Amino acid sequence: MRNLRFTISYDGSSYSGFQVQPKSDTIQYRLEQAVFLLTGETVKVISSGRTDAGVHAKAQVINFTTSSKIPVERWCLALNARLPKDIVAHTAEEVLPTFHSRKAAKRKTYCYTIRSARFPDVFHRNFEYHHPTHLNVEAMREALPCLLGEHDFTSFCTVRTDKEIKVRTLYQVRMETETDDLLATGKVDRIRLIITGNGFLYNMVRIIVGTLIQIGEGKRPSSDMLRVLEARDRSQAGPTAEAMGLTLWKVEY
Repeated sequence: MRNLRFTISYDGSSYSGFQVQPKSDTIQYRLEQAVFLLTGETVKVISSGRTDAGVHAKAQVINFTTSSKIPVERWCLALNARLPKDIVAHTAEEVLPTFHSRKAAKRKTYCYTIRSARFPDVFHRNFEYHHPTHLNVEAMREALPCLLGEHDFTSFCTVRTDKEIKVRTLYQVRMETETDDLLATGKVDRIRLIITGNGFLYNMVRIIVGTLIQIGEGKRPSSDMLRVLEARDRSQAGPTAEAMGLTLWKVEY
């Protein structure tokens, strides 16, 4: 048996998340179906982590074991021919039998994108959350430093989680902005929140973003982020931001 590792991208708009679910179309189901069509094998695809319904991935990492003799350099082309157009395999390699995409992951980076212009961008509408009214970017940026380091992120985790330990370490939390040169407004049209950590709780990034948006709207002061963090109480944080703006950007091993 061979253990193969892949880097894949997907547009999660049409899927009920990554993990296989009864009577639902998921990324894992499509990948396992593609392998079955290619080799006749029923495999279990392991990912670096489960993405929710509507969440995307630029560089998700998966692995599975196979007895197929197909050369590793042909796997991506063969899988892509059997996958829908919104899922693409980019790289493939044979790894040690002990490699496990989730257990071996050391860091993950997520990117959440907010369209902050008056009108949505028709070409990126599936990959960013549209917020048509003004956001105070500097106030949002001032709220971020307190999230760096090791903390209990209970306040930023859905109450439906099965994780008992909610301590995680964030290595990077930063914001990028850009203006639309075509419209020449001179205003910020897009905000990206980029977060790197050793792991993330269920809806953690989206709840952080929901709280940041309230800060940007002037509904909370920047200092409120630290208060929410220390409260360890989900009810103290903002709403869970829309899934469409979130992308799993990178996984490091």
